[in-house]
Amino acid sequence: MRYASGPWPLLPGARRAAGTALLVACLATVLAAFLAGRGHPGRLDTALDPRIQSGLARFPTLLHQLPRLGGLPEVALMTLALALVCVATRRWSGAVLVVVAVPGAVGLTQYVLKPSLGVLLGQAFPSGHATSSFVLAAVFAILLADPLYRRVPRALRVLLVLVALVIAASVGTAMIANHAHVFTDVVAGAAVGTGVALACALSVDLALGRARRAPAEQPDPAG
Repeated sequence: MRYASGPWPLLPGARRAAGTALLVACLATVLAAFLAGRGHPGRLDTALDPRIQSGLARFPTLLHQLPRLGGLPEVALMTLALALVCVATRRWSGAVLVVVAVPGAVGLTQYVLKPSLGVLLGQAFPSGHATSSFVLAAVFAILLADPLYRRVPRALRVLLVLVALVIAASVGTAMIANHAHVFTDVVAGAAVGTGVALACALSVDLALGRARRAPAEQPDPAG
């Protein structure tokens, strides 16, 4: 399904407003997690981390395997798979979203936020595993909202998105249970990953909108 003058946007209509609102919420969440994490560790981490760790200690095999889903090799493979699906279905804007959002979120966390905010907190803030897991889940959700996939039953698409979000949340929770991160690290990573996916989708749509308008704004040579 396409516009008469170009491809269908990633976040059409009301989804654009919702995506913008969620992006603002993600930015606020990163700031709130940073402020809550101050205190080495913060009060929120002190209250929640022991409960998560004691509650999941009985699942050592699961806790060992889950973080692998947020590792760079696995994330790279999943990113490639999503991009190839978009190319195969000629969903070019989706392919751009995948190849920009996922590396962008990982790079932002590893090379900008951790060396700046993380250093101030004295911890690995935000979580790279949570960032990569949630940016993939968010990108997956945006792609499944595309009209191209409306031939897939809505209930199934919603279920697939929920599964992706549960997996992403499980990866982050496992990092807390393994003492690799604290709660605020994971929350911030989830917000960064989701926010970058939304920001990239909105940017791609903006670029496509300008590209569609450009020919109409050019003067008519015959005139």
